[in-house]
Amino acid sequence: MLADVGHDVMCIDVDAKKVENLKKGEIPIFEPGLAPLVKKNYEEGRLQFSTNAEEGVNHGEMHYIAVGTPPDEDGSADLKYVDSRCAHHCAVYGFT
Repeated sequence: MLADVGHDVMCIDVDAKKVENLKKGEIPIFEPGLAPLVKKNYEEGRLQFSTNAEEGVNHGEMHYIAVGTPPDEDGSADLKYVDSRCAHHCAVYGFT
């Protein structure tokens, strides 16, 4: 986890309930050892959770976009959620 090696990490999600649960240390996936890492780094201020996408875009020097890519009709990945997030990032930075 990037926060555990000293990086300041911000995670953004549109689901406010999920964000609140993450802040309480409730992790929606099973990964051995993840819950204590999240709790520790959140409490130490290196890991943040928010629903504010603009805040996320303006945070840090590197951005990872992790969104769903459901299968399209032909079986390829449907990239509409990736495209949407990229368009939002570009708009915040003033690009078209």
